[in-house]
Amino acid sequence: MINLHVSTIIFQPVRQVFDFVSSPENDSQWQSGTLAAAKLPDGASKTGSFFRSIGHLLGHRMQGLFEVTEYEPDRKYGFKSLSGSLHTQTSYTFESASGDTKISISTQAHAVDFFQMNERVLERKMKKQLKENLALLKDLLEAQQILPGPAPI
Repeated sequence: MINLHVSTIIFQPVRQVFDFVSSPENDSQWQSGTLAAAKLPDGASKTGSFFRSIGHLLGHRMQGLFEVTEYEPDRKYGFKSLSGSLHTQTSYTFESASGDTKISISTQAHAVDFFQMNERVLERKMKKQLKENLALLKDLLEAQQILPGPAPI
């Protein structure tokens, strides 16, 4: 089992950071492995809703279905994978820090025949990518260069 935890301070209000992160359509702007993502079927963000994502990890194309497991506006957002060879559970927490936002990301992953890759190697690569993604999110939101999400898949 892989357990990862990273956090940073983003110099923007909690509402802006939460709204951006909890919209899967924005994932391709800050998650290097995500090509496209879309909410299913009604487009509402809430516990029990679903989204689909297409991306790549370590050179392999992946498509996944995810269920939102936590949705507390401006506080928590989490989801788990329902398909694929990498089972994940991810949780974001948001805290106000003098008008800025402390965002923490925790991910648990279990590789199920994930391309016969050693889980330790996979963990190192996932941690590196998670840190890079969080740095990109910070840069993007602090520069306020938020673009509309891509067309639904």
